[in-house]
Amino acid sequence: MNEQPRYRVVIVDDHAMLRTGVRHEISGAVDVVGEGEDVASGVAVIRKENPDVVLLDVHLPGGGGVEVMKQAGMEHVCYLALSVSDAAEDVIGTIRAGARGYVTKSISGVDLVDAIIRVAEGDAVFSPRLAGFVLDAFSGSIEVTSVDEDLDRLSTREQEVMRLIARGYSYREVARELFISVKTVETHVSSVLRKLQLSNRHQLTRWATDRKLV
Repeated sequence: MNEQPRYRVVIVDDHAMLRTGVRHEISGAVDVVGEGEDVASGVAVIRKENPDVVLLDVHLPGGGGVEVMKQAGMEHVCYLALSVSDAAEDVIGTIRAGARGYVTKSISGVDLVDAIIRVAEGDAVFSPRLAGFVLDAFSGSIEVTSVDEDLDRLSTREQEVMRLIARGYSYREVARELFISVKTVETHVSSVLRKLQLSNRHQLTRWATDRKLV
């Protein structure tokens, strides 16, 4: 009887406690060969360890999970998004970028191990509610094409700033929330307005609200 292969896994998440907890939950069934806490360290450890599966947070310092997939440039590596977010745009954007699956952090350890193994073996894996988003997106029930084309012009950090500004945060509040300077917030807002061809934050708020991004 053949034994189940032990797949090599890298965890990329900016919360050390979560990485420790996930490692504890899955180490009996897979080999955790490295960890990353942001885009740069995530890309570095993926390139170094050449894992079978990367457990990838969607929102990371330095550009987010999508940026990790772009920069790592290793098509044979399977990515499984593990996120607190169950927003349709996060799910669809992450899958479009190349992830093989998307599960939320409420998943049990047993189910997470099962998801890792299934992704490593070529399956697409989603939490039940999230699978509906993906099916609706590809069937046309959710009109994501125009929204995603606009969002694709923005970096992950610009999207984070855009959402907070659209929710009514001041520049100073955005800076405090994202641990960046007010000057950096101003730069991001100017870039967002230019890319989306908008004139001011009021138009930006209307743009984001119309697309249900806030």
